[in-house]
Amino acid sequence: MIFQRILLYPFAVLYHLVTSVRNALYDQGRKASTKFNLPVISIGNLTVGGTGKTPMIEYLIRLLCNEHEVATLSRGYGRRTTGFHIADPSDNAKTVGDEPFQFYVKYGDRVTVTVGEERAIAIPHILHSFPKTEIILLDDAYQHRSVQPSLNILLTEYYRPFYDDLLLPAGRLRESKENACRADLVLVTKCPEELSDEEMIEIEKGIRKYAEKPVFFTHIRYGSPVAYSRQEKTMKEKVIVVSGISDPKPFIHYARRNFNVIKELTYKDHHAFNIADLEKFRGYQRQYPDASLLTTEKDKAKLGSPEFARYTAQLSLFYIPIEVFFNRNGRDFDEIVLNSIKRAG
Repeated sequence: MIFQRILLYPFAVLYHLVTSVRNALYDQGRKASTKFNLPVISIGNLTVGGTGKTPMIEYLIRLLCNEHEVATLSRGYGRRTTGFHIADPSDNAKTVGDEPFQFYVKYGDRVTVTVGEERAIAIPHILHSFPKTEIILLDDAYQHRSVQPSLNILLTEYYRPFYDDLLLPAGRLRESKENACRADLVLVTKCPEELSDEEMIEIEKGIRKYAEKPVFFTHIRYGSPVAYSRQEKTMKEKVIVVSGISDPKPFIHYARRNFNVIKELTYKDHHAFNIADLEKFRGYQRQYPDASLLTTEKDKAKLGSPEFARYTAQLSLFYIPIEVFFNRNGRDFDEIVLNSIKRAG
């Protein structure tokens, strides 16, 4: 691994040059960055891969949607459509992307869910179509500098903090770790629920070398298994784990600790499930009739598509819902968010 990083280091230097020039153009005002007359909250990261952006967006939706008209704006990674699009009942994960579709399935009756590659172009479309919109949540937009957010939230994963990483392709950083300074606050995600004060202090020291900003620590709590089908009531004694997410290790670890896992099927992030996959699942169901299939909530958004309904109805198929919780000082985080909305509004 170290030898591979050494070989890739020259390419990382070149990548650093390209991203540094781009950031300098924005910092100097030579590339336009639009500021809108409403609160725009960006949730993003410095690294490729999952740092928990989706559950964090959902946390903010729950925090804000009862008092405000909220819209989410994602790129819609992996979708088969292009351009700006407003999610509606005819959509699925293939038309809007798996994370936006998950937002729509869970909160579509309370928030506006949209996708668009160019956020600076998409936001005026949102405001034209939904003039009562009060807050826009930008999903995975830390590097999308054509929009100037009113609050910039940077996520970094507990097990892979940005300050210990290297630039692509030698590491996982999309841009230099010094650019953490653009954040208004930093969230350390996927922490152990019992994280000591001493370890928090050490992590804060690593972060504050690059960003003298408030630091918060969060963890994921898993809910009880939920059946895809209304006919299915109880999960069976054994479990076949199915996951198509960036980092399935925490989910698999949780499943192993809490269920009798007999098989694990892992796919790449944003995997577009197809009929062949469903037929494969049916084969395993016949092979292990005393086992249920257990997926992540993100995979549920894809496998729950109507085109798969006749297949999923024949499977003992469940998913695990998740939520973000703060290890401490969650109310302080909420206050920062709410105060930023007052200032920007």
